[in-house]
Amino acid sequence: MFKYLEPGKIFSITSKAPKYVLFLFIIILSIGLTEALVLSPEDYKQSHSVRIMYVHVPAAWISLGIFSSMTLLSVIGYIFKIKNFFLISKSLAPSGLVFNIIALVTGSIWGKPTWGTWWAWDARITSMLILSLFFVMYLVAWRIYENNDKIFKVTTIITILGIINVPIIKYSVDWWNTLHQPASINILSKSSIHTSMLFPLIIMTAAFALFSLLIFLMKYNTELIKIKNKGLDRL
Repeated sequence: MFKYLEPGKIFSITSKAPKYVLFLFIIILSIGLTEALVLSPEDYKQSHSVRIMYVHVPAAWISLGIFSSMTLLSVIGYIFKIKNFFLISKSLAPSGLVFNIIALVTGSIWGKPTWGTWWAWDARITSMLILSLFFVMYLVAWRIYENNDKIFKVTTIITILGIINVPIIKYSVDWWNTLHQPASINILSKSSIHTSMLFPLIIMTAAFALFSLLIFLMKYNTELIKIKNKGLDRL
């Protein structure tokens, strides 16, 4: 099954995909921004500052999703010796770090009018900061060991250690007293967020997911071109 995921077999698809993803991203983002900035209501407590949520929350979700995907790919790749999985994971990391930073920055901006401070060593904020350090360690490891097979073991260890932090981020608001409010969106139970705010949040999340896919495709295609230029047919 994994033979169909060889770089040479999928480059013909990934090289053409970015332009379609970009087109779809622009459409979804336009709809999302209209919903988030114009049509969605202001919050009765936070007023218009609540609109930062439409950037902050999707960015955090995408960042967590990407790191979880990187961990899964690294573990499977290491067990079954599928080097292309590591290439995919490596290509996902930059967008994961970007969205992690966006979540931290927008959270800080949102915190000023809401909490009265730009930064607080809140459990969720701190755990998100720690996640960004794991992204950085992962990318630095590739810089150091890129031409050494040791990179596969090193990056797998980094992702396994980093994934421990993901449930801490998720449940930090339940385990500790934090400035963050409890989760407003629950998959298994009724969400407390109103549909007028939930809809633009979902649309913006879709737009961010498409943007992360676009960054991934650009990075992944660059890596495949590097392999091709080295005269290699496969990893």
